[in-house]
Amino acid sequence: MRARAIALLALAIPVLAGLLYLWRFSAPTPYLVTNAGAWAIGCLLILWSPAPSLRLRRAMTSAFLAALFVPLATGPEILGIARWLPLGPVQLHVGMLLVPSLSVLAARDEVYAPSILAVALLAASLQPDMATGLALMLAGVGFYQAERDWKYGVFIIVAFFASMVMAIHGELAAQPFVERVIHSLLFEAPFAALGLLASLLAGFFLILHALPTAPAIPRALAGTFFGFSLAAILSNYPSALIGYGAAPIIGFGLALGLSDTSREPKFGPATSH
Repeated sequence: MRARAIALLALAIPVLAGLLYLWRFSAPTPYLVTNAGAWAIGCLLILWSPAPSLRLRRAMTSAFLAALFVPLATGPEILGIARWLPLGPVQLHVGMLLVPSLSVLAARDEVYAPSILAVALLAASLQPDMATGLALMLAGVGFYQAERDWKYGVFIIVAFFASMVMAIHGELAAQPFVERVIHSLLFEAPFAALGLLASLLAGFFLILHALPTAPAIPRALAGTFFGFSLAAILSNYPSALIGYGAAPIIGFGLALGLSDTSREPKFGPATSH
């Protein structure tokens, strides 16, 4: 119960701060409804995500990695950039939807973790998507801190340079209430900007220091959280959890649900660190 309560709190603080921001600054009503609905889904995923076996975790990993490439085949495409998963009338940012869970699944599968990160980085490079590149790079930092494995050091270097290339070729115009949320508020409403930043930091530190799970999991997940947030500050990328967008809310809800190892009877070789 403690793990789930912390996970719910880590998701709720930035999402509720974002909903307050959207309401206070008169965002379109569908934006609030979408984020609130995504938060409900995220909470359900935290509470009721299964405790998957190693075989099921690897099947999920394969499916999520394959899904990262789907936008390249299906679109939609804007100026040669394809990073959205089309689900009927809804389009979800595929990296923010799936990379948080991939970081958790990789942390629970040390045999294939470097390969999982590498394939995800390839997908991000082809889209191109600097936000996902930074999220993966900082997940790699979390893995290196936990494992001290040279392979993660190499991955971090490659991901850094790949992210810089993506930053040059993958930037789109910022949309109100979606990208650069904190940036847009700095002069108009600095206290609101500080409040949103504080909510992100609260979620980050809860994930990093309070989740009672295997050490690599919170470090990798906090890395993805920080990477997406940093990209939104540096460039025109969605402000995860605090701006309009269902994908990061659902994505981190699922990842937090998968990070709870307390419901498993024991750890197998691939889950102990």
